[in-house]
Amino acid sequence: MPYIANTHADREAMLAAIGKKKVEELFEDIPESRRFPSLDMPKGLSELEVLREVEALSEKNMRADRTAWFLGAGAYNHFIPSLVPALASRGEFLTAYTPYQPEVSQGTLQAIFEYQSMAATLFGMAVVNASHYDGATALAEAVLMAWRADETRSRILVPEDLHPEYLEVLTTYFESFPVKVERYKGDPAAAASDASTACVVASYPTFSGEIYPLSAAAEKAHAAGALFIVHTDPLLCAILKSPGEQGADIVTAEGQCLGNSMNFGGPYLGMMGATTKLMRKIPGRIVGEAKDHEGRKGYVLTLTAREQHIRREKAISNICSNQGLVMLQSCIYMAAMGAQGMKTVATLCRNKAHFAASLINKVPGFKVATREFFKEFTVLTPVPAEEIYAKLSGRGVVPGFPMSRYDASRTHELLVCVTEMNTRNQIELLASSLEEASK
Repeated sequence: MPYIANTHADREAMLAAIGKKKVEELFEDIPESRRFPSLDMPKGLSELEVLREVEALSEKNMRADRTAWFLGAGAYNHFIPSLVPALASRGEFLTAYTPYQPEVSQGTLQAIFEYQSMAATLFGMAVVNASHYDGATALAEAVLMAWRADETRSRILVPEDLHPEYLEVLTTYFESFPVKVERYKGDPAAAASDASTACVVASYPTFSGEIYPLSAAAEKAHAAGALFIVHTDPLLCAILKSPGEQGADIVTAEGQCLGNSMNFGGPYLGMMGATTKLMRKIPGRIVGEAKDHEGRKGYVLTLTAREQHIRREKAISNICSNQGLVMLQSCIYMAAMGAQGMKTVATLCRNKAHFAASLINKVPGFKVATREFFKEFTVLTPVPAEEIYAKLSGRGVVPGFPMSRYDASRTHELLVCVTEMNTRNQIELLASSLEEASK
């Protein structure tokens, strides 16, 4: 094997050390008749034949670039400049190891530093880590961090309109802790925080697409001595007031929309930022800029001990792996787009979403239920949303996400997502298709 370069002498020495004469003796516990079963495999194919077969299978998938795609609900179809995957796929990044040794990891460390700097500006936070598995684990880790700040507090307040999968991850995290996860309705300022509340979580926007102001909720949480956590859409922060500016103590997000494709659900990027007061409690890695004894600029892991990542008993978190390549793509995306480019993308999303909502509101029987929204909004439908999805997806129009897939009682609700990728023709096609599908 190319990566286990053991010589014959090495193998003989290892066998002698465990008291075996030959490798076959290692498999004595497996019945001889079962060691090499006959596999009913078809004859081998040429490379050309394999490619044709795989391509034929892939054509059975519904692709966002070949349909009028209005599906979101956590995975978003955004434009990815070609330079993002081109740079991220360079061998120096693909083969990079966890950057504990700064003398051989300056490129990776600088990329993380640049990512953290841009994300911190976006969120209005003092520091951002790199990073978590996805948005759900980032949020769960943020709540865990808030609870550990004062373990005498046992209430965690989360919005009723939180992404259902995020709620599942969060409740799974806290199954073994003396903590009660409670849900509140509507505006986060309505959350009944008190002296037993560890944190109040707000979605910005909510799963249904609603955008609530955050400042009043932050003030109320802080008055009760609780931390205020905001889970947001990074692109939304490019045009609206950041969570940090509105009083958030911790901000989390799903970074897939920043230069990463939908990838059938992963791998994704969990983003987390915190205030200066909390930065030594944040899980994951933080890279700082430093100078050597000759005054040359360099980058190193800082503020957290290595034990946090490799010694379970001393770790702040046991799920703080850096999603290196996914983070890198987001870093390249943000650097390539720049502040103005991201504002343009976010503005296009918002304007196109509101245009789509205005057309849908004119379709008989349909009503947009979300009042303030960014790129996603909920539509009340005259017939079950699942029926509409089934009819239209077969015609190359993916109209959105039927809410009944998460909540059986929400049969007549469709979550529609519009991004910069949707053309005017596609949006008009959606409106006309909804009218046809409801008849």
